[in-house]
Amino acid sequence: MCGIVGQARSDGGAVDRGSIEAMCAALEHRGPDSRGVHVDDAVGLGIQRLRVIDLETGDQPVYNEDRSVAVVLNGEIYNYRELRERLRANGHRFASDGDTEVIAHLYEEEGPDFVRSLSGMFAIALWDARRQELFVARDRIGKKPLFYAARDGALSFASELWALLADSEVSREVDPVALDRFLTYTYVPAPYSAFRGARKLPPGSLLRWRNGALSIERYWRPSFGPKLEVGSEAEAGELVRDAVREAVRRRLVADVPLGAFLSGGVDSTAVLAAMAELSSAPVKTFSIGFESAGFNELPYAREVAELFGAEHHELVVRPDAVELLPKLTRHYGEPFADHSAIPSFYLAEMTRRHVTVALTGDGGDEVFGGYGRYAHGAMLERLDRVPAGMRRAAARLAARLRPDGDLNSPRNRVRRAAALLPLSPADRYLRAMSRFGLDLRESLYTPEFRAALAEPAAATIAEPWEASSAEDPIDRMLDVDQQTYLPGDLLVKMDIATMAYGLEARSPLLDHEVVELGAALPTRFKVRGREKKIALRAALRGVVPDRHIDRAKQGFQVPMAEWFRTDLRELARETLLGEAAASRGYLRQDVVAGLLQRHLDRKEDNSSLLWSALALELWHQQVVEARPQGEPAHALA
Repeated sequence: MCGIVGQARSDGGAVDRGSIEAMCAALEHRGPDSRGVHVDDAVGLGIQRLRVIDLETGDQPVYNEDRSVAVVLNGEIYNYRELRERLRANGHRFASDGDTEVIAHLYEEEGPDFVRSLSGMFAIALWDARRQELFVARDRIGKKPLFYAARDGALSFASELWALLADSEVSREVDPVALDRFLTYTYVPAPYSAFRGARKLPPGSLLRWRNGALSIERYWRPSFGPKLEVGSEAEAGELVRDAVREAVRRRLVADVPLGAFLSGGVDSTAVLAAMAELSSAPVKTFSIGFESAGFNELPYAREVAELFGAEHHELVVRPDAVELLPKLTRHYGEPFADHSAIPSFYLAEMTRRHVTVALTGDGGDEVFGGYGRYAHGAMLERLDRVPAGMRRAAARLAARLRPDGDLNSPRNRVRRAAALLPLSPADRYLRAMSRFGLDLRESLYTPEFRAALAEPAAATIAEPWEASSAEDPIDRMLDVDQQTYLPGDLLVKMDIATMAYGLEARSPLLDHEVVELGAALPTRFKVRGREKKIALRAALRGVVPDRHIDRAKQGFQVPMAEWFRTDLRELARETLLGEAAASRGYLRQDVVAGLLQRHLDRKEDNSSLLWSALALELWHQQVVEARPQGEPAHALA
C-alpha cells in the first residue's frame, strides 16, 4: 500500500520535480518506506511506498524494458503471479518480483484494456512516453482513492486531498454543491470533492490524458442479472463459502506480518474462518471495545477468536474526542461525518503495532444484504399496493406522534416509516440514506447557501437508481449502495484510518468475483422478510455455533449522543455557535442552537446532525484555513 501523485502538462511548460516531491511529502504516512519520482519533461509521477511484497526490488516507479512505459501503483494486484507467468511466456523480461512491474508489461500487450485483467485493489498511474499519453485508473469497487484537478493545459492527481493541495496551482475554493451533498449523506460522493477545482475519479474508471484532452471511461460496474440457478440455501452458502475462501487465499500473499480485524459479527467471522483454514499458524486478530456495554462487542470477538485458535489482541478505549476530532479532520481532507471513523483509527493504531497487513470484513452488508433498510424498503414497496390516499392518511396520523429523545425508539421508528409510505421507492431510499432530510435542510440552510446550490443532492441516489439494471427492489438498493455509500463512505473511512499508520487493509468480501457472485444470487438468498445476509450466514452454518451467526447486527458504534452531553458539550457549543461558524453563511445559527439545546435537554437525539455540523466547521478550521502544504500528523500521536 502506498500513496501516488502526479502531474501532466500540455501548455508547453515542464513539470517541476520539486512540486512532485512536495506532493509526495504530504503522503509519507501512507508510504514511509521509500519515495520514487519519475519526471519526463511534461509529466511527473511520484510514489510513497509501504513495502508489503518484494521488499528488496519492488520500489517504484517501475518500467518496461526500454523505459518507455512508467508506472506507479497504490494497492495490490492479487493475480500478478499468474499474469507474470503469461507475460514471461510471451517474451517479457522482468527486473523485479513484485506486482507493479506486471502492469507495465501488461499494458504493452493489451493497451488501455490492461486494467480489465487486474484483480486487486488499486489506484494506478501509467505514462506511455511513445504515445505521450497518461492513464490513471481506480479498482472496480473503489478501495483505493484518487483525486485529480484538471485546468487549462495541466492535470494533477494524488491519493489524498492534502497531497493534491500541495500543488500550488490547485484551487482551494470551496464547492457549496459538494458541501450540500456532505450534509445530506455524511460524506462527499464521487465525482465531487469539497474543493471546486478537485474531483474524485469514480470506482471502476480509467482516466486518459493526451495533449490536454481528458476523458473518463467506466470499465466495470456490477450487474444484477441474469441470476444463477440456485436450488437451496445450503447450495447458496456453499457457493459463497468457496468464493470467500478463494478471495482470502489471494490476500494472504505478503512478505510482512499479517492479521485480521475481528468484531465477532458474521462478516469478520467469515473472513477469519477462511484464514484459519488456509493458514498454518494461528491468525493474529484485533478488536477494540468501549467502556459502555451497549457499544462493546469484545466478548463476541473473544469467543470467535478462541473458536479458531487465534492469537487475539484487544483494547478497551475511552476516546478523547475533543483532542482527536481536529486530527481526524486533517487526515480526511474534506468533511466526513461517519462517527465510526473514531474506533477505526484506534483499531488501526493498535493493529499496526503487531502487523503490516490486516484483512477486514468490509463489504458483507452491501454485497449480501445486511442492512435493515433493505428489508424495510422491500416491505414498503409491497405496501405500494395500498391506495395512495390511505398511505397519505397513515403518514399524517403518524406525524402527530411526538418524537422522544431516543432516535431508535419504537415511536420514532413508526414516525419515520409512516412518513415514507406516500413516496416513490427512489425517494424512500433517498430519505433512508439522508442525514439532513429535505425539510430540515430547508429550515437549516441560510438563503445564501441555498441560492448557491445549482444541483440537487438527491441526484447522488436518483441517478444510479434510475440507471440500475436490477429488477428487484433489494438488488436495486444493493446496486446503489455499491456505487455510492460503499466507496464514498465505508472504504474512505477504512483507507484513511489504516493508512494514517502505514497499515494495509485488504477486503476479501469485496473481491470483484465475490461481488459479482452476490449480485448474481437470487434475492431470496440475500434478504427474505426480516432475515438478512442469508447466503453468507448459510456459508458459516456448521463452522461456528448458530448463536454467532444469528445474533442481531451491532456495527461499529460509539456513544455519540452521550458524548455531546458530556465530553463534546463545550466544544460543540463553542464551535457550532461561534463567530467563525456564523461567518461561513451555511447554517442558520438559531436552528443549530435549537438542535443543540434540545439534545442537551434530552428531548431529542440530534447527535448525528450535530456531528455533521461540527465536522463541517472543523474542516474549515483545520483544512481550508490551514497552510497549503504539509502532511497531517498521525491522528493518535
